Amino acid sequence: MRRGEVRLAALARAPYPGRPLPAGILPGVRSIGFWDAGRDQSWGLLEHRNEGVELTYLERGRLGFGVGRRRYALEAGALTVTRPWQPHRVGLPRVTAGRLHWLILDVGVRRPHQPWRWPTWVALSPDDLGELTRRLRCCERPVWSAPVLGGRFERIGRLVGGEASGRAVASRLALEINGLLVDTLDLLRGQNVPEKLSLTRAERTVAMVLAEVVASLDQPWTLGRLAESAGLRRTRFAFYVRQLTGLSPVQFLIRRRLERACELLGEPKGRSITEIALDCGFSSSQYFATLYRRRYGRAPRDDVRSARRPAGRSGKPCGMGEAPTAG
Repeated sequence: MRRGEVRLAALARAPYPGRPLPAGILPGVRSIGFWDAGRDQSWGLLEHRNEGVELTYLERGRLGFGVGRRRYALEAGALTVTRPWQPHRVGLPRVTAGRLHWLILDVGVRRPHQPWRWPTWVALSPDDLGELTRRLRCCERPVWSAPVLGGRFERIGRLVGGEASGRAVASRLALEINGLLVDTLDLLRGQNVPEKLSLTRAERTVAMVLAEVVASLDQPWTLGRLAESAGLRRTRFAFYVRQLTGLSPVQFLIRRRLERACELLGEPKGRSITEIALDCGFSSSQYFATLYRRRYGRAPRDDVRSARRPAGRSGKPCGMGEAPTAG
């Protein structure tokens, strides 16, 4: 934006860029606005998650978009919907010429099982709001064809892109956002898309957390931190972990750390045992060696020697497991 390569117009709360929204004005709105890229850019948005439900609308141009492992080629008139637990990226790898609008609205959730709490200024009837919530929770399709929403996003863009402060346009923005939510509900009603109640269950949340644990074993995970990340009480979190894995949370964590360490020890030119132990989240190489011998019946150094012989590794396989699928 400073280089004049793209125009950004947004009202936002930290850490999002844009003119700051005053306290008490449209609570729940994290960011609302658009960017206008007159030409292909040298940047893209890496995989990220937001603190709310995000709606984006591509007014013109084409744009690469990814959710999880899926990739999409957005055309003008495309609407995307992502929830706080859905990692997504924009650009693939770079943003192309076009105009993209967005709204990030915090509804008080970070995980699929949590109840949604819409801001009080959202004026849909209880029945309509309940239906919109259900449709957004029970169907996670991320991309929709929605040219009918173009006029609504353009009006929001004019309000955000004008010179008036957020306080001065708050009422008009609230009306337009409410209209956008009604229009989105009408769009979802017109689609024959099955709804899956299983997407909202606590077991799915726990499976997501366990997958994140496997991807970041070096972090100082504790039962309290794991349960907090899932938005569950410790006993409830432990109950679901045992249901999914047959292990307690601590047992699951230790086993995955050992399996990852065993995998690293088997590399022909690996790091030292101490480095591997610390990188896998163990507090010391001695503690790691004790648990490793208990699990595999051999010392870590035995696997290191075996892996670095010219003939290749002759030790027993580690049996690397996977976290339960998050659905």
